[in-house]
Amino acid sequence: MSNFDFLKKSKIFNNFSEACCEAENGLGLNTVTCSILCRRALELGVKWLYANDNDLRIPYNDNLSALVHDITFKNIIDEKLLKQIEYVIKLGNFAVHNNKKISREEVILSLRYLYNFMQWIAYCYSDNYIEKEFDESILPKQTVNILPVKERESLYEELEAKDKKLEETRKENEELRKQLTDKREAKKENYIFEVKDISEYETRKKYIDLELKIAGWDFDTNIQEELKLNGMPNNQNVGYADYVLFGKNGLPLAVVEAKRTSVDPKVGQNQAKLYADCLEQEYHQRPVIYYTNGFEIYMWDDVNYPPRKVSGFYTQDELQLLINRRENRQSLEHIFVNDKITNREYQLEAIKSVCEAFDEGHRKALLVMATGTGKTRTAISIVDVLSDKEWVKNVLFLADRTVLVKQAKNNFVKLLPNMSCCNLLSTVDNPEDSRIVFSTYQTMINAIDSTKNKSGNKLFTLGHFDLIIVDEAHRSIYKKYQAIFDYFDGLVVGLTATPRNDVDRNTYRFFEIENDVPTFAYEYDRAVKEGYLVDYHTIKTTTDFMDRGIKYNELSEEEKEEYEDTFADDEDNIPEEINAEAINSWLFNRDTIKKLLELLMEKGLKVESGDKLGKTIIFARNHRHAEKIVEVFNELYPEYKGEFAKLIDNQVKYNENLIDHFSVKDDYPQIAVSVDMLDTGVDVPEILNLVFFKPVKSKIKFWQMIGRGTRLCKDLFGVGQDKKEFYIFDYCKNFEFFSENPKGIETNSQISLTERIYGYKLDLIVELQNIKYQNDEKFKAYREELIGEFIEEINKLNKESFLVKAKLHYIEQFSKRENWVYISTIDLADIKDNLIPLFLASDENEPAKRFDNLMYQLQVKRIRQEKTTRCENAITETVGQLEKLGTIPQIKEKQDLILKVAETEYLKEADFWSVEEIRKELRDLIQFIDPYNRPPVYIDIEDTLNDVNEEYVYISSGNNFTNYRKKLEKFLNGNLENSIIWKIRHNIRLTELEKENLEKILFEELGSNKEYAETFGDTNVIKAVRNIVGLDKSVASDIFYKYINENRLNMKQIQFVKLLVDYVVKNGTIEMEKLTEQPFNTVGQVYELFGNNVDLFKEIREDIEEINENAEKLA
Repeated sequence: MSNFDFLKKSKIFNNFSEACCEAENGLGLNTVTCSILCRRALELGVKWLYANDNDLRIPYNDNLSALVHDITFKNIIDEKLLKQIEYVIKLGNFAVHNNKKISREEVILSLRYLYNFMQWIAYCYSDNYIEKEFDESILPKQTVNILPVKERESLYEELEAKDKKLEETRKENEELRKQLTDKREAKKENYIFEVKDISEYETRKKYIDLELKIAGWDFDTNIQEELKLNGMPNNQNVGYADYVLFGKNGLPLAVVEAKRTSVDPKVGQNQAKLYADCLEQEYHQRPVIYYTNGFEIYMWDDVNYPPRKVSGFYTQDELQLLINRRENRQSLEHIFVNDKITNREYQLEAIKSVCEAFDEGHRKALLVMATGTGKTRTAISIVDVLSDKEWVKNVLFLADRTVLVKQAKNNFVKLLPNMSCCNLLSTVDNPEDSRIVFSTYQTMINAIDSTKNKSGNKLFTLGHFDLIIVDEAHRSIYKKYQAIFDYFDGLVVGLTATPRNDVDRNTYRFFEIENDVPTFAYEYDRAVKEGYLVDYHTIKTTTDFMDRGIKYNELSEEEKEEYEDTFADDEDNIPEEINAEAINSWLFNRDTIKKLLELLMEKGLKVESGDKLGKTIIFARNHRHAEKIVEVFNELYPEYKGEFAKLIDNQVKYNENLIDHFSVKDDYPQIAVSVDMLDTGVDVPEILNLVFFKPVKSKIKFWQMIGRGTRLCKDLFGVGQDKKEFYIFDYCKNFEFFSENPKGIETNSQISLTERIYGYKLDLIVELQNIKYQNDEKFKAYREELIGEFIEEINKLNKESFLVKAKLHYIEQFSKRENWVYISTIDLADIKDNLIPLFLASDENEPAKRFDNLMYQLQVKRIRQEKTTRCENAITETVGQLEKLGTIPQIKEKQDLILKVAETEYLKEADFWSVEEIRKELRDLIQFIDPYNRPPVYIDIEDTLNDVNEEYVYISSGNNFTNYRKKLEKFLNGNLENSIIWKIRHNIRLTELEKENLEKILFEELGSNKEYAETFGDTNVIKAVRNIVGLDKSVASDIFYKYINENRLNMKQIQFVKLLVDYVVKNGTIEMEKLTEQPFNTVGQVYELFGNNVDLFKEIREDIEEINENAEKLA
């Protein structure tokens, strides 16, 4: 007897009925087998649907995940049922790939969900459906609930091998498919099927239980649920902790407070703390505190840190290590730094700054150090110190390029020979046996989900790394790669020479510090002054063509002939001039390159007694430009046999091998011609010349490029003759540009094409909410279609990926159509920030997508009534290029529309639907346009070298670091009992002499007048100090609590006064307008609170004014 016997009554279900019964019987063997068989039975049922229902179309990939998340499947399936199907798949996958026990309750839930799915199939496609409840009492008793992971995988592979290809099955039963589709459609009219669901409590529990199991916790051995605790502050003196996680020694490691999925987990924070108090009282060990609603998990090690959001639960070993460190880890106040690793004063200062930040409870630190000052060595010393003090065991070093990963590993191995290291990009190294793992961001993204340990479990759990070092921290910590830092829970140290403070890419915000106040800063100017880097010498020039372009009427007769041959069109028309922008972009003039190369060879710094040009990087504009530079050099200097100058960029095979040769002092090439690849990260101390053969707008990139030449190099010119400077050849007026634009022009955050398109689609969904579109059925249907696309993309996300799991709350919310009825501003930001970046590009036709992007942008701008000229011109130009390709049949077919868009004002007058028609009809034709529609042109016309200017040009790095505020805060908070500071905190006015003494401390001992002004502007010094040290709580209470004690306030007014006390205690003073803002307006507006008692508020106002005056006026 089986719950699934009803399937056997219909022959059409033979494909999967036996598999369902097998799954149920599998419970008698073990829970693992049952989980795998449930997943298989589900897969057979899903594939049967695809084979027998005309409304389902097979997606590009016919694996189970793709099938259940295809939009056609979701269109016919009940939404609740889809969630249950996902659970069966998730548990089945967990059973196959993890060497963990699975509880009987979890498997029964999987069987129940499988049963619901089969009931739905029977309801839709059977003639004799009878509704029946799932009967738990007839389930077999299992013998064991564990199965070795190899046996699990072999069982899974064996079952998969039995399955027939879906396409073959579909071809066999075309007639039956039509009948069954009609049957399901007919039942849609009076759809009465109800999906049986479990309670909210069980739903929450299944998420939390599975997360605990994924972290390796075992409900039979080291988890206790509903544990009774004594000592709770209630009438019974008793409480019940949802979960308590125990160590191998029987002591509690963590307590987990579970809240409803619909509730903010933070409401459980205090309750969890009280449970931790009870456990500590009983076991004499304070557990780590977790509180969660199943989607969001907060961790609170309240011995060391405030609460923080985490991506999951620590493993037993990780929690035990954390508990042990409370006793074992030592203060970082007194540290020993190995001077064989770092011995420069500023490096020691950097190391101590990081240690001080960590000792104070910060979990992130940012080191800003000029290129060449030993950032990696400093990081190695930090690892050495933190390991010695038992703060860290496992370390992750992240960089965004393979060469940087390789360099870093080599340095760590050399300087910390006793620490095992692994390059994750190497197939030889073993990460499980390594203390320090080196990786690129993309490799780590993939490795988190895929790398297993020897036991077959996930290696890179969220607590695996105690410390993460981020090289070039200004570049890759945003957007997609930020997920790595959201997942791992280690301390973070960032290394960069050029931090960003853009709105969308702010290095300081990521490291949770103020703008321009890194943990430690050591800039280029100071490094040069102290002799740790070399300064640059500038040689600036351009050519006439690069400045003014090529003008036909200024050429010689012979040159005019070459110009005509090159630029004349089919009707012998020639342009009067070629714009300067074309030079070295698509037009490459041999003589221009020749003259500038000759200047480099003449004036460049040389080695070997002046016989050989020193190591040089030429920064070229593009790949073709770089090719032409190397070609011209080889023509000019054939004696070097093509070895002296080499092109090194991403289009060159084995480019890393070329970099290795370039990095060797006595090896060729001597000149590396690069496009972007050598702008950053390549450390060759022997570099003496940098040639800017391209314009650079980004200040950050410019300084990164300059950093290639700043390193010291001993004995470069002979024994005792060290490198003292390097030359910068500026051929493109870069120094002029940065003199006029000190901050440069930073590029916007790199957003993928898929993100941009879905961003515009979301904007359309929001704009079409406007009431003026609600009576237009066409617009309403279009909005619904766009919403359907979003829900389809959300449901296609791989729920097993750590990237996706981190956004589960948003996935749950926006996978439901009812939550799309109205999209608020907050919803818009949530979807754009948390969901759209996860969407994968399903359309590989990039030219079509670029056209989509333009068209959607136009639609959004028109609805918002914004300027559209640039958009319209770009579209017209693109379609105009199609006009030239009339011999292609697909283009000829659309010629009427193409001609209308390209040659008339049609686009300017086109309405929304006409624009959409253009997009749909022409998008697939864009692929025929040559991406290099401007082919390269090579000429050789004599150019003129302009004046060569060798005056020194100083360019600021653009950073405005100030540790002044930090130093001041540290001093003040460490000297609260100083009589002057004490008086400021206690609301007592200073004398003139006391103010002068305070100014002496601020302007002389801790910094200068200038530093104070840069930090605080014209703020009075007493007020600045008060704002930092705040107002003593007892003083603030005496001033304001009298109103409460005199029973003059109602409840809301009492709340208001309490907020006022908290604010002045923290900030020292308060501006009156602040009372209308957060947090005060959460209680109510002032006029509402005190409208009936204006005199009372006047008294409070007078007290506030007195507090403010005492922070500015003298006694």
